[in-house]
Amino acid sequence: MIGQLSVRKITDEVHLEKMTDWLYEWWGKAEGYSYEAVHAYMVHSIQEQRLPQTYGLFWDGKLIGMYQFTNGDLFPRPDIYPWLANVYIEKACRAKGFGRFLLESVRKHAAKAGLKELYLYTAHNGLYEKFGWTFIQEIDTFLETRVQRLYKIEI
Repeated sequence: MIGQLSVRKITDEVHLEKMTDWLYEWWGKAEGYSYEAVHAYMVHSIQEQRLPQTYGLFWDGKLIGMYQFTNGDLFPRPDIYPWLANVYIEKACRAKGFGRFLLESVRKHAAKAGLKELYLYTAHNGLYEKFGWTFIQEIDTFLETRVQRLYKIEI
């Protein structure tokens, strides 16, 4: 991995189409959302001061990944929030260390956003523990991959 890496809050719509494409292909279609619905979700997730907030991973100025802080991410669990959601690395950039850089930025940006804790759910086992996340329990998501892992991190 050679080049300049940075993670920064997205506060304009310059990269909106690319992020919408990623999320639509990743979970939008599978969960029955139209492209327009995913686009509307993304438009409203670009907030400066409140949640949801979207952060982009840039490599030499090119957007190659993202994550979000949201108030809700798992429909059956509205009682827990805020969430780390939509952690994504462009397919051509995976397995090259970019994910580590992206995930290592989460605590810093969460602290700047005034967050005290975050939750996430994932099918990955052993990944998030490397970055300080604590496994809480297996959880029924009622999604295509029903049982996933619920994690929490203190900021």
